[in-house]
Amino acid sequence: MAPWNRRFHPTTIWLLLFLLFATTSQALEVDLSPPPLYTGDFGDCYAGHSQLAVSRFDLAYDAGNRTFVLHLDGASKAKFESVELRIFINAYGTPRLDMTVDPCGHNITSLCTVKPDVPVSAHAEIPVKNARAIDNLLSGFPYDLPDFEGTAILRIYAKTPNRVEIGCVQAALTNGQSLSHPEIIAPVLGAFTLAALAASFLTAIYGVNTSYMRMHHAHSLSAVLVFQTFQTIFFSGLFSVDWPPLLAAWWSNFAWSAGFIYIAGLVRAINHFTGVTGVVSQIAVTTAKVARRATAEQGLDKDTEVIVYNSTFLAEYYWSGKPVDAGIPLPGTGSGFAATLAAVNIPFADAFLVSLIWLLVAVGLIALAITAFKFLLEGLASAGKIHPERLACFRARWTGYLGHAMLRTLVAAFFMIVTLAMLQFTILDPIGPVAVAIAVFVVAVIGIVFLAAVGCRARTRDGRFHFEVDRLVFYPTKVGKKIPGVGAAWEASLREYAVDVRPLFTVPMYRIRHLNADPDRPSVHLDEPFVKRFGWLTARYRRTRWWFLTYHVTYLLCRAAFLGGGWQSPHTQVYGVLVFDIINFLVAVVLAPYESDRNNAMGVWILGICNIFTSGAATAYLPGSNYDRADAARLAIGIVVIQSLTVLALAILIILSCIATWISLMRNRQELDPDWMEPVRSRYSMAMELKAQDVPFGDETDSAPPTPQFSVGAIQRRPKIEDEDEDATMYQHDLDHGPFHRILISAAHPNNDDDDDDSSSHLAVHPHAPHSNCESRASSTFAHPRLSTGSLPRAARPYRASWSSREFGDSSAAAAAVALSRPSSVVTKRLSGITCVVTDCCDAPPSSTSSSTALVRPLRPQSESTWSLGGGGGNSGTPSASRASSPAPARLSRETVRLSREVVAGEYHGDGRRPPTALPEAPEPLE
Repeated sequence: MAPWNRRFHPTTIWLLLFLLFATTSQALEVDLSPPPLYTGDFGDCYAGHSQLAVSRFDLAYDAGNRTFVLHLDGASKAKFESVELRIFINAYGTPRLDMTVDPCGHNITSLCTVKPDVPVSAHAEIPVKNARAIDNLLSGFPYDLPDFEGTAILRIYAKTPNRVEIGCVQAALTNGQSLSHPEIIAPVLGAFTLAALAASFLTAIYGVNTSYMRMHHAHSLSAVLVFQTFQTIFFSGLFSVDWPPLLAAWWSNFAWSAGFIYIAGLVRAINHFTGVTGVVSQIAVTTAKVARRATAEQGLDKDTEVIVYNSTFLAEYYWSGKPVDAGIPLPGTGSGFAATLAAVNIPFADAFLVSLIWLLVAVGLIALAITAFKFLLEGLASAGKIHPERLACFRARWTGYLGHAMLRTLVAAFFMIVTLAMLQFTILDPIGPVAVAIAVFVVAVIGIVFLAAVGCRARTRDGRFHFEVDRLVFYPTKVGKKIPGVGAAWEASLREYAVDVRPLFTVPMYRIRHLNADPDRPSVHLDEPFVKRFGWLTARYRRTRWWFLTYHVTYLLCRAAFLGGGWQSPHTQVYGVLVFDIINFLVAVVLAPYESDRNNAMGVWILGICNIFTSGAATAYLPGSNYDRADAARLAIGIVVIQSLTVLALAILIILSCIATWISLMRNRQELDPDWMEPVRSRYSMAMELKAQDVPFGDETDSAPPTPQFSVGAIQRRPKIEDEDEDATMYQHDLDHGPFHRILISAAHPNNDDDDDDSSSHLAVHPHAPHSNCESRASSTFAHPRLSTGSLPRAARPYRASWSSREFGDSSAAAAAVALSRPSSVVTKRLSGITCVVTDCCDAPPSSTSSSTALVRPLRPQSESTWSLGGGGGNSGTPSASRASSPAPARLSRETVRLSREVVAGEYHGDGRRPPTALPEAPEPLE
């Protein structure tokens, strides 16, 4: 007889092992997979006062066998000879099943005769007579949705003449799908929030000039808007309407932004202070201990061995629920904010204190982070790891930055803390939490209103307010220069700026204007002492909308009053919030308060539309609306989609803000990698300056008519006489080291007595003057002029005698003027080999702010081209070309393009405007 390994081929053996492994894995997957419909967390219908307290209740539907699998553990306080069970199934507002079960008929012996000292432990399968209703429920639209809306109620009756109900337990039904994933979504949102905070903080501390630092900070995405977006989404659950469970599960992903982070020990400690009793939890724990002790002593009940239908959900499963904690409403019965908080396992009465504690923790972490960052910089500077003057402005005024950060944190948490404080006012018992809420409300409201009033008074005290009757003109305009829209402006402003519009309609209104007594006073963003004190109030807003935060705080206070204080009157609450959201949206659209387009897009348009849609959708869930629950689930999907798009837009804007912050931090670098970011940096700088000016009706004002222009398509050098002249080299040497060279040096340095010093040939230029006490001294820029002359050598004089008639007997001042009017030979060498297109306005006055800027665009380099481009010095506006003495390079370097743009653009800004690549302030040290 052959050995077994010869009778079976090795391939056959491996195939059998693979099939065995696959079959085992499939069996395990079937055993561990949840049923299509089962119960989750449960609670006692009588808040722990039932005579038969239930510590475990699991009910699942086995679609294959059309049976209900029941698991029930508990303990009785009295003796009952016989009981019966009644199971109710409700889904989407419709009763689906009502079934009575005889425990003795299904071999549940522990429920045939209930005794006080004997724990109840029932494991059984119950066939469903009317299974078609359940099958219809499991097929179709509502069942496919996550967070199934349904409840399972088990009522236990004693078989007495009066049929007394001795126990009741209710659980939420689920299909295993949910939108609640705070352990995944919350960290992702938190990472985006930290990125927005870091970008905002870095733009606020980098630089040496307060005005330019404010300008760059205004174009980062506001961290207040980030928290306001998340909090607005979560506090949608404050509407006292019967939201579908799908929305409560979705909002639980944003609970962390409002300070609702569940920690069992913290919640238990707060429960003692707020008066939340633990009756339900204590009974559940007590009965569970009794059941475990009895099971250990007597073994499992015999009825668990009776398996009629061989269900895979009976022997072992991992989908069972747990008793709800004290203060949490029964599953499936909560509505409004209580149901929203139940999704994160926080009692309704503990909401204010839990949020307040986490707010204080956040304030402490922010203060600790700023302080640690300051001392970290000091340590790195002392160790020589960074330049001693790196972030000197922040290190010198770090306490001021700390105060501003605390105030911005108060602004970000203002709506949250005021809403929850008003909510706590409606819970009058006990008095302790109410007293804390009153104190916090007074500090938050009075504090921020007082500080905002002080800021407004500091800006408007030198002047007077003027009340007048004006007309608000509505006219057609373009949003983003493409989308048709409606604009609004005061009629007096239209006349003042000579703007012609086609009015659609006008509305007479009272207008309040502030007339400044000092016309030479700097604007709000250029007033450095004011920015240092009240930058937290005005930094992100336009020059003419610096007061907008005062209005916005008023709007948030009114919205909080309806949401937090009016939750007991659902109709007043919902319609009041809807009206305020619409009014605020219209006002914000007309004002466009933020200086940054990203902040306007998020804070005005996206968040405003999201608020209006959510408030409007809440009207469909009001009590008495009789809205079909299946249709309510469809509407809930729409709310989730709108809010998801809002979060997605916020994430995209945060990414763009981080990129813009990086460009801002690189604004003083001479080189920027990659190369294609250089024009982006220039355009971004010019766009910021244009936004900072805040010129009224900039989009509606017609541009100036075009002026005569010319363009140089190409410049190509041809062979010249001196290229073949043997005296050219000697002549150039005489120019560089002869008397003419000494005349130019003496003209440039009239007070320098040492003509032989090499440093005397350097012209020191200091383009940056200090702007504030925290500015570091800018490094001096030295130019090395090597002047080329246009005079011809001796061999060329017979051809043009007039050229050789000029001698070098001019005065030293004239020679210096000639020297300074020519471009540097260094730039000449770098520009050699480039063919450019030059566009300039010939007729525009040099002092006009609308004068054209020379545009230099490098084309393909010509092999014979060795030229340099220089302007007419800002007065003539005429481009000039001069030759270079070096051969043409093969390709154009990045430094050459940057220097050429600086030379040309710098000469054409004779009116004092900063060219795009010039430094706006003394640069931060690079090392």
